[in-house]
Amino acid sequence: MSAPIVAVLAIYLGFALLELWRTGLLAKPGQTRDDGIVEAASTVMLLGVTQPAIVALSAILASAVAPQWQGALAGLHLVPAVLLFLVLDDMTQYWWHRASHSFAWLYNLHRAHHNARYMSVRLVYRNNVFYYMMMPGLWFSGVLLYLGLGWVYAGYLVVKMAVIIGAHCDIAWDRPLYRIGWLSPVMWVLERTISTPATHHAHHGRHASDPAVHYKGNYGNLLFLWDVIFGTARITRTYPRSYGVENLPPAGAAQQLLWPLAPEPRAQDAAAPAGAEDVAAG
Repeated sequence: MSAPIVAVLAIYLGFALLELWRTGLLAKPGQTRDDGIVEAASTVMLLGVTQPAIVALSAILASAVAPQWQGALAGLHLVPAVLLFLVLDDMTQYWWHRASHSFAWLYNLHRAHHNARYMSVRLVYRNNVFYYMMMPGLWFSGVLLYLGLGWVYAGYLVVKMAVIIGAHCDIAWDRPLYRIGWLSPVMWVLERTISTPATHHAHHGRHASDPAVHYKGNYGNLLFLWDVIFGTARITRTYPRSYGVENLPPAGAAQQLLWPLAPEPRAQDAAAPAGAEDVAAG
């Protein structure tokens, strides 16, 4: 097992143990049997099948199209190499995520991530299995690995996953920092740069009437900066009163994981909140 994977697992385990100790990792308010099934299946599928397959297929396709470019960027300076991943992986993931809240068919692939009535590290990889297969950033990252930037991706992945895992954890690490007056300027910069629990929890909030909820925005994964640049940011330094999807009929595990192969009754209607006619309205 590679060092970056060990580091990511250690970060995940650290936050998971914190939840186990403080809020009950396996006993979240409002959870159902389907929640555990969806989270376990989607996590195993992504880490065990989808991501490795995309890396392998990216290399195969790239070698067929441009065999002479294999390893061509191996000597690239660290700064432009990191910028390539930030743009081709993290920024494209922002737009993919934003599109998922703008188009009904794509929201059906992403709804599983929002279906839970709680926040937790358990949600980090929770999505329809086809959602990740189609994610442009994973394919672009595979190409960058083919071009010789695996050494950069190793560190980039650890940093990105640390931010994402921390942003989903229901133990908000930023909450106590907001209470320290002299840290306010630092937090002002930080919350506009990376995703934090306050900004990302807002995206998972259940009720649009809640001032802390911003379902149609705060799409960033590693960098919240994309929301700031593209006008979808809302920063309140507060946290939603409840989480989940507002105004949608229930969706079972099969629909969440395998739509459109396993649609359930009203699965098409479930792509848009009742009365709002807008997949991005929370």
